[in-house]
Amino acid sequence: MADVNSFFSLDIRVGTIIKAEVFPEAKRPAYKLTIDFGELGLKKSSAQITEVYKIDDLIGKQILAVVNFPPKQIANFLSEVLVLGIYNENGVVLITPDRKVINGEKLG
Repeated sequence: MADVNSFFSLDIRVGTIIKAEVFPEAKRPAYKLTIDFGELGLKKSSAQITEVYKIDDLIGKQILAVVNFPPKQIANFLSEVLVLGIYNENGVVLITPDRKVINGEKLG
């Protein structure tokens, strides 16, 4: 069981997706995302969200991501952050703020 200290050790930030492209080398269908986290800079992520989102739906969308996990090599791509989403019967739905906020703002 996790405790509150475990939760607060996660650095969850808001970022805006500025680029999305198909990731054909991934084992499961995925997109390569480039996300602007403000003063943290641009970070990349692999996201298995192709069942719910088209590339055009993603550009400009603000999302939440864990930014303090170590990078993970996925095929020929280094995923630097973990984009957060909820699994449902249609696929993964991204967690997004309901109002525009400053990129890099921390969940807390």
